[in-house]
Amino acid sequence: MKRKLGLALAGMSFAVFASLAAAQTLDTLPFSKKLALAKAGDEEAQIAVAMAYEKGEGAKESKLEASKWYGKAADQGNADAQYRLATLFHEGATGLKKNPERAFKLYQSAAKQGHTEAQNWLGYCYQHGLGVKQDDKAAVEWYQKAADGKLAIAENNLGLMYLGAKGVDQDYRKAFDLFERSANQGYDWGMNNLGGLYEKGWGTEQDLAKALFLYKQAAAKGNEAAAKSEKRLEPQVIQAGGAPAAVEPASAKPDQPGVTTTPVPNEAKPASSDSSPPPLSAANPLDAKPQEQPAAEVAPAPAPAPEKKIKSDSSGG
Repeated sequence: MKRKLGLALAGMSFAVFASLAAAQTLDTLPFSKKLALAKAGDEEAQIAVAMAYEKGEGAKESKLEASKWYGKAADQGNADAQYRLATLFHEGATGLKKNPERAFKLYQSAAKQGHTEAQNWLGYCYQHGLGVKQDDKAAVEWYQKAADGKLAIAENNLGLMYLGAKGVDQDYRKAFDLFERSANQGYDWGMNNLGGLYEKGWGTEQDLAKALFLYKQAAAKGNEAAAKSEKRLEPQVIQAGGAPAAVEPASAKPDQPGVTTTPVPNEAKPASSDSSPPPLSAANPLDAKPQEQPAAEVAPAPAPAPEKKIKSDSSGG
């Protein structure tokens, strides 16, 4: 009995070692070998092949071919493959039509497996009615899950929901805290939005010098809205005899560089007449000025019901 157990454990150890070795060397393999492993059914190799096609690295760029290989891994239940395939259907490409409904289902499947980026984009789909009926409360629920996973863009998105009273009662302080968390991770819109709250005195004491400092930080990352706010606010701060003050991150990890935050534009961007899904890189400024209302506590949204595994249906049609 002991000998059989020992042999079994040895076999398991070898399998684990082989798996780790494969993961460590997959990136170093030529495309032809990755393709051979992918054809044999290896999920990670299928994703690697899909990424090579998507980025045109080691293979001719083809979003359509990428979708096919992401689809094979997605059909095996791989959450990352489901998420990556969803982004392709979200944006569309040559030979691959935009399909918000399919993207939503894939985001949903990956999100329910705990994929934080998919949770954020599932919230985005609910907020904007992309592939699903518009539902601010469901958007808040999924943004919250992704924010709990410390995803900076989700923290910013959830902050916008509290600021604009969408799916939750308006709460400036919660919005401030979420923008601060996002900004501390270096996300430019979190920085911009935090600066905006400092400028307006919403959820915190008004501090124009801090607002200007945050605008500058976001502008340095290429945020055009923050650059405009910096240009607008700087003369006021100089005239008042102030100078941009450094903002100490509230919760930056000791092994990460301190990052401050910057505000959002004061005016809403006009709604686009294009009904197609916004690009994944779409800017996310404050889209409305908050109404002056007392803050209120919000009960957590109920957890979603479990759903059966979906097929990715990775064809381009």
